[in-house]
Amino acid sequence: MQQYVWELSEWPQFVWREKELLSLISATRLKQGQLIERVNHLWEDNLKRAEAIILEEETIKTAQIEGERYNPASVRSSVNRRLGLDYGGLPKTERHVDGLVEVLLDATLAWQKPLTKKRLFAWHGALFPTGYSGISKIQVGKFRSNIVQVVSGPVGREKVHFLAPDAKNIAQEMKMFFQWWKKTENHLDGIIRAGIAHFYFVTIHPFDDGNGRIARVLTDMALAQDDKLSRRYYSFSNEIVKRRAEYYQILQTTQKGGLDLTEWLSWFTQCFSSALDNSEILLSNIFAKAEFWQKHHQVEINDRQQKVINKLLDSGKDQFTDNLTTRKYMGMTKISRRSAIREIQDLVKKKILKQNLQQGRNVNYDINW
Repeated sequence: MQQYVWELSEWPQFVWREKELLSLISATRLKQGQLIERVNHLWEDNLKRAEAIILEEETIKTAQIEGERYNPASVRSSVNRRLGLDYGGLPKTERHVDGLVEVLLDATLAWQKPLTKKRLFAWHGALFPTGYSGISKIQVGKFRSNIVQVVSGPVGREKVHFLAPDAKNIAQEMKMFFQWWKKTENHLDGIIRAGIAHFYFVTIHPFDDGNGRIARVLTDMALAQDDKLSRRYYSFSNEIVKRRAEYYQILQTTQKGGLDLTEWLSWFTQCFSSALDNSEILLSNIFAKAEFWQKHHQVEINDRQQKVINKLLDSGKDQFTDNLTTRKYMGMTKISRRSAIREIQDLVKKKILKQNLQQGRNVNYDINW
C-alpha cells in the first residue's frame, strides 16, 4: 500500500493546476519586480549593506529552523568579511557559521554554475566542518547509507511523519534530480521551479543531516537563476521561521499525497510573497538613506559631516540614542567643541539636520527626514 509520494510509479512526474496559481504568481511577480527595481537603484555602498542585512537574516533564520542559535555578532563578522565590509570590533568567526555563509553566497553569486554532485558535497562539507551534527557523527560530503525517518513523540510511542527513499536508491534519485534541474532552467516559471526544487530535494532527503538547509539554498539558487541576479534581496527562511508549523504540516501532507503539487506551490508562493514584503521592512533604513542622499546629493559637506550623517541614517528614524549632541559629534569626529558646533550649525543651515525643541545644555539634533 502506497504511503509516500516517492513510492508512486509516476514519481517524480509532478503536476499542478496552473489556473489556480496564476493570479497569486502574477501578484508576487509584481512585488518582486518593484523590489528589484528599488534595489537596483541603490548606490554600491548601500547595495553592499542591503546584501549584508539580508544575508545575515537568512543565515540566522535558516539555522534557527533546525533548532540552532547563531551568535548574531559572529554572523555579522562572517558576512562582512566575505562582502568586503568593515568588521572591526566584531568577534572572530565560527567555522560552522562561515560554512553556511559561504554556501549561501555560492548559491547566488555563482548561480550560473551547474549544479552537480560534487558541488552539493562541497556545500554539505561546509555545513558540517567537524563531521558531526551536534554530538552525532555523520557521513559528510556523501549521500546517506542509512534509513531516514522523521519522527516525534517519546521513545516507544514515536509517530512517523515521513520515511525517506531507501538509501540504495539515492544515487539514482539524485541523478534524476540533477537532470530535472538542468532541463527545467529557463523552461519553467521560476517561482514554480523553485517550489518544486525545494519539495523534490527535501523529499529525496539524500544526506544524513542538512537536507532542509540545502533545500532552502537550492530555493535561493533557483530564484537567482530566474531573476538573473547575483545579489540576495529577500530571506525565505525568515518566513519559514514564522510559519514553521505550517511548513512541516504541508510538507507532510504533500509527501503523503499524490503528484499534484498545487497546494504546496500555493503555500510556497505565498511564503515568497511575504518574504518580499519583509524585505521592504528589513531594508527600510537602506532605502531611506538612499533617498536622503539622492535628495541632498548637490549639498557640499566635508567627510566628517558625511560620516556623522551616515551614522544617523544607518540607525534609522528615531533610533539614534538621545539624538545627536555636540559632545557626540566631537566623539565621532575627534574635533574641538568649537569646530563641532560650527559643523553642526552648517548642517542645520543646509537643512540636513534639524534642531530639536530642547534648549540649553539639552539641545540636540536629528536628521531632517
